[in-house]
Amino acid sequence: MTAAVPGVGTEAPDFTARNQHGEQLRLSEYRGRRNVVLVFYPHAFSRVCGDELRALRDRPDLLRQAEFLAVSCDSMYTLRAYAEAERLEFGLLSDFWPHGAIAAQYGVFDAEPGTAARGTFVIDTGGVIRWSVVNPRSQARSLDDYAQALAGLGASLR
Repeated sequence: MTAAVPGVGTEAPDFTARNQHGEQLRLSEYRGRRNVVLVFYPHAFSRVCGDELRALRDRPDLLRQAEFLAVSCDSMYTLRAYAEAERLEFGLLSDFWPHGAIAAQYGVFDAEPGTAARGTFVIDTGGVIRWSVVNPRSQARSLDDYAQALAGLGASLR
């Protein structure tokens, strides 16, 4: 069951997931060390998702400001091939099993197609959600909005 989208000012739901290299990451490990941007997306190798993630890849100024973690319901093996094909060096996290559990915690799991919606959450070093947006699957998000949200975090640890 999908929870409501957690609000700005609330603690980010913690989770553990494997990245495209099979390494297990826990969101709470970034607390006190680095701001995090969670980028949920529906499918690896799809047009809109590819456009968004390539645009992010091409913004090193933005990538330096936080730990970007892109989350989809694709398998770790699919994410590895996707990262290699698109030269994506930030973390791609698999929400494959239990299917969509992380997206459901963040209120962005769409059960009908079995994918994550296009949701983004900026989380500060204290583990608190400071900005979020959820777009329809067909509508790309603005990287300038990410930059503005991260700038609003001020001088907190990056």
